Amino acid sequence: MDPSISESEASQVIEIKWGDRWQVYRRLQELEIPCHCQTDQPLKAEIDNFTALIQIWSILRQLTLPRQELISWLDDCWRLPSKSRKEKL
Repeated sequence: MDPSISESEASQVIEIKWGDRWQVYRRLQELEIPCHCQTDQPLKAEIDNFTALIQIWSILRQLTLPRQELISWLDDCWRLPSKSRKEKL
């Protein structure tokens, strides 16, 4: 992404470990979330919709939570009854 992008009101600094910021940057690019990250500068992303916000939250959650907590969260998601299952009951 072009580092000369003007910052909009939706541009947010993402505070993460310096070693993790390039990994997050690449993932944001894969998801087509506008972002930029320069040497010795914080990662900045444009959060202009709710979907982008949730995607960024998910990326950061994967980096910051212990593996066991992520596994438990995923297990809980699998246990939630889906709407279609409720309708069949």
